[in-house]
Amino acid sequence: MTNELLEQLQTWHEQEEHGLIIERIEQIPDAERGYELVNLLARAYNNEERYREAVDQLLSVQERGVADALWQYRLGYAYYHLALHDLALLAFERADALQPDDPATLEFLGHVRSCAERMEQQRQRWQREQAEWVESGMGNELTAASEGYDPDSFWEPSEYANKNYVSPPFDDALIAELEQELGYKLPASYINLMRTQNGGCPARTAFPTEEATSWAEDHIEITNMLGIGNKKSYSIGGDMGSRFKIEEWGYPDLGIMICDCPSAGHDIVMLDYRFCGPEGEPCVVHIDQECDYEITYLAPNFEAFIRGLVDSESFDLDGEDEED
Repeated sequence: MTNELLEQLQTWHEQEEHGLIIERIEQIPDAERGYELVNLLARAYNNEERYREAVDQLLSVQERGVADALWQYRLGYAYYHLALHDLALLAFERADALQPDDPATLEFLGHVRSCAERMEQQRQRWQREQAEWVESGMGNELTAASEGYDPDSFWEPSEYANKNYVSPPFDDALIAELEQELGYKLPASYINLMRTQNGGCPARTAFPTEEATSWAEDHIEITNMLGIGNKKSYSIGGDMGSRFKIEEWGYPDLGIMICDCPSAGHDIVMLDYRFCGPEGEPCVVHIDQECDYEITYLAPNFEAFIRGLVDSESFDLDGEDEED
């Protein structure tokens, strides 16, 4: 690596031309990059909000990086934006130990500790509720009516939904294509629900919560559910779908967006794979852009979420009673 190359990369960094940095370093074979170039590539990935690629690069030189405060900081930064707050906390704590009192590290530490604690509480709740769900034998992957779910009455007729959200029927090849593109295995219950109608507006649109969000103190509201496809803009693989919300709206890359909310993009519902891995059974969470992308746990799996949806008017009626 020449000084001329380093100077050019630094100039592009100062000019915020991070794409040029990525393009130039990626032209160099992996075996010839070395530790410093890998770190600069990871920095550029972070600045381009390509956090998973940043993590992959940094972990490729982990043996040397563990003793480097800047490597730890960059790793913590990527993990933080992937909402992997437990791993982010560990990296920032190590960065602080290697280079104490760095202002940028301390700023992240002041925020990420509470996020990591909240994440651990959600993990424990998911483990408990998922175990209870399996033990109960309640789930049938939404293949028959029971426990508040009826496939014949689940969807609300809607011309708007038909135009924007209801995708054509799908086959196994499309499922495999989308799973490859999105990086996650779709839950069987989600696939089975979409076989009844591939996206649209549910008849019941409220889900109770144990904590307040920007929408309400005791529930969240959804408007439409994204179908399995990539032709309709509002499908999980569409141009206004899951990757769009992550890459353009800044939502954490923790899974797959499945529901829109009344705020027109300022809060969404996602399948969250942080606890189960990309091949596992994800929990369902609400993410609130208006509250710094705060994550609120909803249900241990997609089927539990569907069976837990209720009529939104029940909350409105409660509020009217209190006013009287």
